[in-house]
Amino acid sequence: MKTIFIICLVVNLLFSVDAKMEIVKTKSILPTINVLLSKKTDNKELSNKLIKLINQDLKVSGHFNVYEFNNDNITSNDRLIMKENGIDLSLTLELTQNNDSSILLSISLFDLNINKLVINTNLTTSNKNRYPFLSHRTAILINDHLKAPSIKWMDRFVIFSRILDSKESEIVISDYTLTYEKVIIKGGFNLFPKWSDKTQRSFYYTTYNKNIPTLLKYDLFTKKIKKIIKSDGMLVLSDISKDYKKLLLTMSPKGQPDIYLFNLETKYKTQLTNYDGIDVGANFIEDDKKIVFVSDRLKYPNIFVKELKKSGAQKFIYHGKNNSSLTSYKDYIVYKSRDIKNEFGYSSFNLYLVSSKSDFMMRLTTFGVNEFPKFSIDGESILFIKTYNNKSSIGIIRINYNKSFLFPLKVGRIQSIDW
Repeated sequence: MKTIFIICLVVNLLFSVDAKMEIVKTKSILPTINVLLSKKTDNKELSNKLIKLINQDLKVSGHFNVYEFNNDNITSNDRLIMKENGIDLSLTLELTQNNDSSILLSISLFDLNINKLVINTNLTTSNKNRYPFLSHRTAILINDHLKAPSIKWMDRFVIFSRILDSKESEIVISDYTLTYEKVIIKGGFNLFPKWSDKTQRSFYYTTYNKNIPTLLKYDLFTKKIKKIIKSDGMLVLSDISKDYKKLLLTMSPKGQPDIYLFNLETKYKTQLTNYDGIDVGANFIEDDKKIVFVSDRLKYPNIFVKELKKSGAQKFIYHGKNNSSLTSYKDYIVYKSRDIKNEFGYSSFNLYLVSSKSDFMMRLTTFGVNEFPKFSIDGESILFIKTYNNKSSIGIIRINYNKSFLFPLKVGRIQSIDW
């Protein structure tokens, strides 16, 4: 097996001392892989969809070169042809669809360099509509076999609210490509869903179906709904502490939106900002000791930072005059900023990556309207929504690999998203 070296922008997100990003380029020798169907496979149409998605997952990982053979022209027995084409790994899939709509996927991975079958296992799902997760788990399995950096974030749900009409929305869970979608809550106006913890067993959301905006918690397993807090005006949960015991809320009981810290155990809320204007969208940074949030204190939206135990807030971003829509991971923040006549000759809303402990800044997008950024659970990828030429897509930025991928939206307009 060839040693894996990855051409990447190595972003020191996890173990940085001075929170600076160092750029390291190395020679790339990525293993080349092809994906084939067994002649015994059921449901060729679904099987071909699965192959297409696995190829995409392997590309998104940044750890493989994908060689896409025509399945009609080559089989798993044609290993000489594969070696002549520089194939290192050959993955063969056999899909069996049962009468109860469940799927059994048999996976065989052959290493042509050592002439050995290195993976031979089965994956199952009880619902054929969830076949995208079979793809994601297959990619994770192969990736783990090669001991490449983890891509387990692929197996996580994305949750979003989708606007259907005036005061009508639905809350949907999906895979990261939006190939699989399942509506969880429909009827009325329900917005701002956010996972309650890393297990993704439950989520919070704000309902406007009552007289007063109310934050609710929905359990996916029991389907029980619990009321958390309500507030006049507006109520949005923007972030959750690392111990999942405290919520950062935007509330406007007095008419102007401010940031509040709500303790789930004591049910006590603390007002963190008190400005006669707009303070919204707070996120924790630096081990939950500080928050960053969007404010119009300068008469235009910008990012500010505040220590939880101190009064006052300081300007955080000195680039641009229209900065908003942020997400955080440890000491890093991604935010949306309006660029006027960039090098492509037109205005756009782009995403920027910055550090709270240095003057580092990196632009992550270059055109279109890019918004709703969300860090992956490991901090190495960014989920976002891109709109360009009146078409919207969900985007994935692989920070360490300087790559991005887009997946078209199907129905409706996304109002808020979490990963």
